[in-house]
Amino acid sequence: MRARFHSPIRFCIPNKVVRANVWILGLVLCVSAAQAASLPRPHHQPKEIVRTVEKLERQWQHAELTADTAVMAAMLSEDYLGIYGDGTLATRGETLESFKNRTTRFSEVYTFDRKIRVFGSTVVVVSKARANGVHDGEAISGLYRYTRVYHRHNGVWKIVSFEASAIHPHGPGHGPNAGAGAAPGPGSQPEPVVPPE
Repeated sequence: MRARFHSPIRFCIPNKVVRANVWILGLVLCVSAAQAASLPRPHHQPKEIVRTVEKLERQWQHAELTADTAVMAAMLSEDYLGIYGDGTLATRGETLESFKNRTTRFSEVYTFDRKIRVFGSTVVVVSKARANGVHDGEAISGLYRYTRVYHRHNGVWKIVSFEASAIHPHGPGHGPNAGAGAAPGPGSQPEPVVPPE
């Protein structure tokens, strides 16, 4: 015959406490899952759209260098707004006019370190550019970072927004060798201007 052991101590946990603890545990797991889902992850970029936008970027660059306002007019949306490196705001009409009357002109534009992000029918391009030229009588010379936004409407990609900021020599990677005349870092080779096909 086997002996049975009976503990004199009994643990009695009321059902309310069990239910409350299960509810809290479930809440903690849901919050943890939501936080994990919100962590930034590499964004899958549709290669065909990225290639299309890369081609559009080259077309725009070529149009800037040659002051081809017909190409620019076809690429800019009717409600386009651009912000130049000096903070000047320009509409589509003002942008086209400044290239037509040569108050804005470029002798050199090299873009590099480009990042293209696709969000459905909107694409955001962030890039560095080394530029030389003139805008409203002021020299444009140096290293800039710009953001250009494309939007697809009825199957056609148009530029809806542009903003450029001068990169000033401060902080890591912006020393005396950064900017005009300096070669971009490894993996960030300037793109040659290629006339559109």
